[in-house]
Amino acid sequence: MNGQRPQTGGAAFLLGLPTLSCLGYEAYHRVQRSAVVHALEKEEVLEQADYLYSCAETEKLYQLLLEYKDSDEAEFLWRLARASRDLSLLPDMKAEKKKQLVFEALEYVKRALEKDDKCFAAHKWYAVCLSDVGDYEGVKVKIGNSTIIRDHLETAIKLNPKDATSLHILGYWCFAFAELPWYQRKVAALIFASPPTSTYDEALEFFLKAEEVDPNFYSKNLLMLGKTFMAMKDQQNALLWLTKAKEYPARTLEDKEVHKEAVDLLKGLE
Repeated sequence: MNGQRPQTGGAAFLLGLPTLSCLGYEAYHRVQRSAVVHALEKEEVLEQADYLYSCAETEKLYQLLLEYKDSDEAEFLWRLARASRDLSLLPDMKAEKKKQLVFEALEYVKRALEKDDKCFAAHKWYAVCLSDVGDYEGVKVKIGNSTIIRDHLETAIKLNPKDATSLHILGYWCFAFAELPWYQRKVAALIFASPPTSTYDEALEFFLKAEEVDPNFYSKNLLMLGKTFMAMKDQQNALLWLTKAKEYPARTLEDKEVHKEAVDLLKGLE
Protein backbone atom coordinates (compact mmCIF):
# COMPACT_ATOMS: atom_id res chain seq x y z
CA MET A 1 0.00 0.00 0.00
CA ASN A 2 1.05 3.60 -0.43
CA GLY A 3 3.44 4.53 2.37
CA GLN A 4 1.75 7.85 3.11
CA ARG A 5 -1.66 6.38 3.87
CA PRO A 6 -2.68 7.07 7.49
CA GLN A 7 -2.64 3.74 9.32
CA THR A 8 -5.39 2.86 11.75
CA GLY A 9 -5.06 -0.83 12.56
CA GLY A 10 -3.52 -4.21 11.91
CA ALA A 11 -5.86 -5.71 9.33
CA ALA A 12 -5.13 -5.17 5.66
CA PHE A 13 -8.60 -3.78 5.05
CA LEU A 14 -8.27 -1.20 7.78
CA LEU A 15 -5.09 0.12 6.17
CA GLY A 16 -7.14 0.88 3.08
CA LEU A 17 -8.12 -0.99 -0.04
CA PRO A 18 -5.59 -1.79 -2.79
CA THR A 19 -4.07 1.10 -4.72
CA LEU A 20 -5.56 -0.32 -7.94
CA SER A 21 -3.13 1.70 -10.04
CA CYS A 22 -3.06 1.62 -13.85
CA LEU A 23 -5.22 -1.45 -14.41
CA GLY A 24 -5.91 -0.60 -18.03
CA TYR A 25 -9.20 0.20 -19.68
CA GLU A 26 -12.43 -0.20 -17.71
CA ALA A 27 -15.71 -1.18 -19.30
CA TYR A 28 -18.21 1.63 -19.48
CA HIS A 29 -21.78 1.96 -20.70
CA ARG A 30 -22.48 3.98 -23.79
CA VAL A 31 -23.60 7.43 -22.68
CA GLN A 32 -26.78 9.11 -23.87
CA ARG A 33 -27.09 12.44 -25.64
CA SER A 34 -27.00 15.38 -23.21
CA ALA A 35 -28.11 18.98 -23.60
CA VAL A 36 -24.83 20.11 -22.06
CA VAL A 37 -22.26 17.89 -23.75
CA HIS A 38 -22.93 16.43 -27.19
CA ALA A 39 -22.77 12.66 -27.42
CA LEU A 40 -19.81 12.63 -29.80
CA GLU A 41 -17.78 14.94 -27.55
CA LYS A 42 -18.66 12.80 -24.53
CA GLU A 43 -17.47 9.63 -26.25
CA GLU A 44 -14.24 11.33 -27.27
CA VAL A 45 -13.57 12.65 -23.78
CA LEU A 46 -14.29 9.26 -22.21
CA GLU A 47 -11.99 7.52 -24.68
CA GLN A 48 -9.26 10.06 -23.99
CA ALA A 49 -9.78 9.65 -20.24
CA ASP A 50 -9.53 5.86 -20.42
CA TYR A 51 -6.40 6.12 -22.55
CA LEU A 52 -4.74 8.47 -20.04
CA TYR A 53 -5.73 6.10 -17.22
CA SER A 54 -4.20 3.11 -19.02
CA CYS A 55 -0.96 5.11 -19.42
CA ALA A 56 -0.95 6.17 -15.73
CA GLU A 57 -1.03 9.85 -16.76
CA THR A 58 -2.75 10.70 -13.48
CA GLU A 59 -2.31 14.46 -13.40
CA LYS A 60 -3.34 14.95 -17.05
CA LEU A 61 -6.37 12.74 -16.49
CA TYR A 62 -7.41 14.66 -13.38
CA GLN A 63 -7.13 18.01 -15.19
CA LEU A 64 -9.13 16.70 -18.15
CA LEU A 65 -11.97 15.37 -15.99
CA LEU A 66 -12.00 18.32 -13.61
CA GLU A 67 -13.62 20.32 -16.43
CA TYR A 68 -16.64 18.00 -16.04
CA LYS A 69 -16.93 18.16 -12.22
CA ASP A 70 -20.35 19.79 -12.53
CA SER A 71 -21.57 17.22 -15.04
CA ASP A 72 -24.80 15.27 -14.60
CA GLU A 73 -23.18 12.20 -16.15
CA ALA A 74 -22.12 9.33 -13.88
CA GLU A 75 -19.51 8.25 -16.44
CA PHE A 76 -17.58 11.48 -15.97
CA LEU A 77 -18.08 11.64 -12.22
CA TRP A 78 -16.87 8.18 -11.23
CA ARG A 79 -13.82 8.61 -13.44
CA LEU A 80 -13.11 11.94 -11.78
CA ALA A 81 -13.46 10.27 -8.36
CA ARG A 82 -10.97 7.59 -9.40
CA ALA A 83 -8.56 10.21 -10.81
CA SER A 84 -8.80 12.26 -7.59
CA ARG A 85 -8.02 9.15 -5.57
CA ASP A 86 -5.11 8.17 -7.83
CA LEU A 87 -3.69 11.68 -7.54
CA SER A 88 -3.91 11.46 -3.74
CA LEU A 89 -1.80 8.28 -3.86
CA LEU A 90 1.15 9.84 -5.68
CA PRO A 91 4.25 9.53 -3.45
CA ASP A 92 5.08 13.25 -3.44
CA MET A 93 1.56 14.39 -2.54
CA LYS A 94 1.46 16.67 0.53
CA ALA A 95 -0.68 15.37 3.40
CA GLU A 96 -3.20 18.23 3.39
CA LYS A 97 -3.77 18.06 -0.37
CA LYS A 98 -3.98 14.26 -0.18
CA LYS A 99 -6.77 14.46 2.40
CA GLN A 100 -8.62 17.06 0.31
CA LEU A 101 -8.46 14.82 -2.78
CA VAL A 102 -9.68 11.77 -0.81
CA PHE A 103 -12.77 13.61 0.42
CA GLU A 104 -13.37 15.18 -3.02
CA ALA A 105 -13.24 11.73 -4.59
CA LEU A 106 -16.00 10.50 -2.28
CA GLU A 107 -18.20 13.50 -3.15
CA TYR A 108 -17.75 12.98 -6.89
CA VAL A 109 -18.61 9.29 -6.72
CA LYS A 110 -21.62 9.97 -4.44
CA ARG A 111 -22.96 12.21 -7.20
CA ALA A 112 -22.22 9.54 -9.79
CA LEU A 113 -24.41 7.09 -7.83
CA GLU A 114 -27.17 9.68 -7.50
CA LYS A 115 -27.15 10.16 -11.27
CA ASP A 116 -27.03 6.44 -12.16
CA ASP A 117 -27.40 3.74 -9.52
CA LYS A 118 -27.09 1.05 -12.21
CA CYS A 119 -23.48 2.03 -12.98
CA PHE A 120 -21.28 -0.77 -11.67
CA ALA A 121 -18.14 1.40 -11.63
CA ALA A 122 -19.85 4.02 -9.46
CA HIS A 123 -20.67 1.36 -6.86
CA LYS A 124 -17.14 -0.03 -6.98
CA TRP A 125 -15.40 3.31 -6.57
CA TYR A 126 -17.89 4.44 -3.92
CA ALA A 127 -16.80 1.42 -1.86
CA VAL A 128 -13.12 2.24 -2.38
CA CYS A 129 -13.50 5.97 -1.68
CA LEU A 130 -15.60 5.35 1.44
CA SER A 131 -12.83 3.10 2.75
CA ASP A 132 -10.23 5.81 2.03
CA VAL A 133 -12.20 8.45 3.96
CA GLY A 134 -12.39 6.04 6.88
CA ASP A 135 -8.60 6.21 7.15
CA TYR A 136 -9.06 9.78 8.40
CA GLU A 137 -12.05 9.09 10.64
CA GLY A 138 -10.76 6.26 12.82
CA VAL A 139 -11.25 2.53 13.28
CA LYS A 140 -14.79 2.83 14.66
CA VAL A 141 -16.06 4.72 11.59
CA LYS A 142 -14.10 2.45 9.26
CA ILE A 143 -15.60 -0.70 10.72
CA GLY A 144 -19.02 0.98 10.85
CA ASN A 145 -18.80 1.59 7.11
CA SER A 146 -17.62 -1.94 6.35
CA THR A 147 -21.04 -3.44 5.59
CA ILE A 148 -21.88 -0.48 3.32
CA ILE A 149 -18.61 -1.07 1.47
CA ARG A 150 -19.36 -4.77 1.08
CA ASP A 151 -22.91 -4.07 -0.14
CA HIS A 152 -21.68 -1.70 -2.86
CA LEU A 153 -19.03 -4.18 -3.99
CA GLU A 154 -21.64 -6.93 -4.20
CA THR A 155 -23.89 -4.61 -6.23
CA ALA A 156 -21.00 -3.78 -8.57
CA ILE A 157 -20.41 -7.49 -9.16
CA LYS A 158 -24.10 -8.16 -9.80
CA LEU A 159 -24.16 -5.34 -12.36
CA ASN A 160 -20.92 -6.52 -14.00
CA PRO A 161 -19.80 -10.05 -13.01
CA LYS A 162 -16.82 -9.77 -15.39
CA ASP A 163 -15.12 -6.87 -13.59
CA ALA A 164 -12.01 -8.40 -12.07
CA THR A 165 -11.19 -5.46 -9.83
CA SER A 166 -14.57 -5.57 -8.05
CA LEU A 167 -14.03 -9.28 -7.40
CA HIS A 168 -10.52 -8.61 -6.14
CA ILE A 169 -11.61 -5.86 -3.76
CA LEU A 170 -14.38 -8.01 -2.29
CA GLY A 171 -11.81 -10.79 -1.82
CA TYR A 172 -9.58 -8.27 -0.05
CA TRP A 173 -12.52 -7.32 2.19
CA CYS A 174 -13.12 -10.99 3.07
CA PHE A 175 -9.42 -11.61 3.76
CA ALA A 176 -9.22 -8.62 6.08
CA PHE A 177 -12.22 -9.68 8.13
CA ALA A 178 -10.94 -13.25 8.27
CA GLU A 179 -7.73 -11.99 9.90
CA LEU A 180 -9.22 -9.11 11.90
CA PRO A 181 -7.25 -8.67 15.16
CA TRP A 182 -9.07 -9.32 18.43
CA TYR A 183 -9.13 -5.66 19.51
CA GLN A 184 -10.79 -4.64 16.23
CA ARG A 185 -13.29 -7.48 16.64
CA LYS A 186 -14.19 -5.90 20.00
CA VAL A 187 -14.77 -2.55 18.26
CA ALA A 188 -16.94 -4.30 15.65
CA ALA A 189 -18.96 -5.98 18.41
CA LEU A 190 -19.72 -2.56 19.92
CA ILE A 191 -21.03 -1.25 16.59
CA PHE A 192 -22.99 -4.22 15.27
CA ALA A 193 -25.38 -6.64 16.89
CA SER A 194 -23.86 -9.21 14.51
CA PRO A 195 -20.38 -7.97 13.50
CA PRO A 196 -19.23 -8.61 9.90
CA THR A 197 -17.29 -11.82 9.53
CA SER A 198 -15.65 -13.69 6.70
CA THR A 199 -13.33 -16.62 6.01
CA TYR A 200 -10.21 -17.30 3.98
CA ASP A 201 -12.31 -19.67 1.86
CA GLU A 202 -14.56 -16.77 0.85
CA ALA A 203 -11.58 -14.55 0.10
CA LEU A 204 -10.01 -17.29 -2.01
CA GLU A 205 -13.20 -17.71 -4.02
CA PHE A 206 -13.20 -14.03 -5.05
CA PHE A 207 -9.46 -13.85 -5.79
CA LEU A 208 -9.68 -16.99 -7.97
CA LYS A 209 -12.78 -15.69 -9.75
CA ALA A 210 -10.97 -12.41 -10.49
CA GLU A 211 -8.08 -14.40 -11.97
CA GLU A 212 -10.49 -16.50 -14.01
CA VAL A 213 -12.20 -13.39 -15.40
CA ASP A 214 -8.93 -11.61 -16.26
CA PRO A 215 -5.75 -13.68 -15.76
CA ASN A 216 -2.69 -11.78 -14.48
CA PHE A 217 -4.58 -8.48 -14.48
CA TYR A 218 -3.10 -7.24 -11.20
CA SER A 219 0.02 -8.11 -9.22
CA LYS A 220 -1.80 -7.63 -5.90
CA ASN A 221 -4.34 -10.33 -6.77
CA LEU A 222 -1.50 -12.83 -7.27
CA LEU A 223 0.04 -11.78 -3.96
CA MET A 224 -3.28 -12.06 -2.11
CA LEU A 225 -3.82 -15.55 -3.52
CA GLY A 226 -0.43 -16.52 -2.13
CA LYS A 227 -1.19 -14.95 1.26
CA THR A 228 -4.61 -16.61 1.43
CA PHE A 229 -3.15 -20.04 0.70
CA MET A 230 -0.50 -19.36 3.36
CA ALA A 231 -3.23 -18.54 5.88
CA MET A 232 -4.94 -21.80 4.92
CA LYS A 233 -1.66 -23.73 5.44
CA ASP A 234 -1.51 -24.77 1.76
CA GLN A 235 2.21 -24.31 1.12
CA GLN A 236 2.24 -25.73 -2.41
CA ASN A 237 -0.33 -23.27 -3.75
CA ALA A 238 1.16 -20.44 -1.68
CA LEU A 239 4.51 -21.04 -3.39
CA LEU A 240 2.83 -21.11 -6.81
CA TRP A 241 1.02 -17.77 -6.46
CA LEU A 242 3.76 -15.94 -4.56
CA THR A 243 6.21 -16.93 -7.30
CA LYS A 244 3.81 -15.51 -9.89
CA ALA A 245 3.57 -12.29 -7.86
CA LYS A 246 7.37 -12.10 -7.63
CA GLU A 247 7.75 -12.56 -11.40
CA TYR A 248 5.04 -10.05 -12.35
CA PRO A 249 6.45 -7.15 -14.44
CA ALA A 250 6.88 -4.17 -12.09
CA ARG A 251 5.21 -1.31 -13.98
CA THR A 252 3.98 0.69 -10.99
CA LEU A 253 5.15 1.54 -7.49
CA GLU A 254 2.58 -0.90 -6.14
CA ASP A 255 3.96 -3.68 -8.38
CA LYS A 256 7.40 -3.06 -6.87
CA GLU A 257 5.97 -3.25 -3.35
CA VAL A 258 4.17 -6.48 -4.27
CA HIS A 259 7.43 -7.92 -5.64
CA LYS A 260 9.28 -7.11 -2.41
CA GLU A 261 6.55 -8.61 -0.20
CA ALA A 262 6.37 -11.76 -2.35
CA VAL A 263 10.15 -12.22 -2.11
CA ASP A 264 10.05 -11.81 1.68
CA LEU A 265 7.15 -14.27 2.06
CA LEU A 266 8.83 -16.83 -0.19
CA LYS A 267 11.94 -16.73 2.01
CA GLY A 268 9.75 -17.78 4.93
CA LEU A 269 8.40 -20.74 2.97
CA GLU A 270 11.78 -22.12 1.90
